[in-house]
Amino acid sequence: MLEVNKVNVIFNPGTIHEKHALKDIDFVLNDGDFVTIIGSNGAGKSTLFNALSGSVEVSSGMIKNDGQIITYLKDYKRARFIGRLFQDPFQGTAPNLSIIQNLGLAYSRGKKQSLALAISRKDRQYFYDILKRLGLGLEQRMDTPVRLLSGGQRQALTLLMATIVTPSLLLLDEHTAALDPKTSIQIMELTEKIVKENNITTMMITHDIEDAFKYGNKTFVMNNGKIVFVLEGESRKSMKIEDVMKLYSTYNIALSDVNVLKQ
Repeated sequence: MLEVNKVNVIFNPGTIHEKHALKDIDFVLNDGDFVTIIGSNGAGKSTLFNALSGSVEVSSGMIKNDGQIITYLKDYKRARFIGRLFQDPFQGTAPNLSIIQNLGLAYSRGKKQSLALAISRKDRQYFYDILKRLGLGLEQRMDTPVRLLSGGQRQALTLLMATIVTPSLLLLDEHTAALDPKTSIQIMELTEKIVKENNITTMMITHDIEDAFKYGNKTFVMNNGKIVFVLEGESRKSMKIEDVMKLYSTYNIALSDVNVLKQ
């Protein structure tokens, strides 16, 4: 369970450059919840992820994960139980290391033993098996440097790395935005499969309205540092594109930042 209570993030407080990036963010997610987050650029979506992952310190409020208060826990410690994917498919991997070496690094996350690039025969077989399930042929290229992979292949690998040790929270920061439409669909289907199979509590930022309501069980609408609307249940299922447009108009959210339909 993820509990976020009255979280505020203020940059440059007390100066002429002060910016209230998050304002009294308050929500609770149960295990297995999959929340999509929409809103215009500058609404606070990525700042929320930065606060949850520990890369930005909150100014006030509390964050609790699985009963543990993590409000001021360092980001590298949260990385043991929080997985995160970014828009850039080249972020989150070591490009000069092979596929299997990258998986080995991810697999060692949270373990007490010293980090080593030596891969046991047992682990190699395990990595082969989970790569094969992706259906991209990467199991035949385990010794290939990651820098030689396409954007879609690399993002699929990054997703696998983020979930190879099942996280208690998975943050997807527009992780398909840099991909072509066909590859984007493929990565989203893979994402949904992994999340459902492992019952991972997930939050996904997207500008794609279609994806926002196709995936997950809740949608947060953010604007000006706040969660201004929460959609779930029957009201979310019956939501149409024109309803979303009206909602955006109500909160003066820039429609130019939204992808209504895939090309």
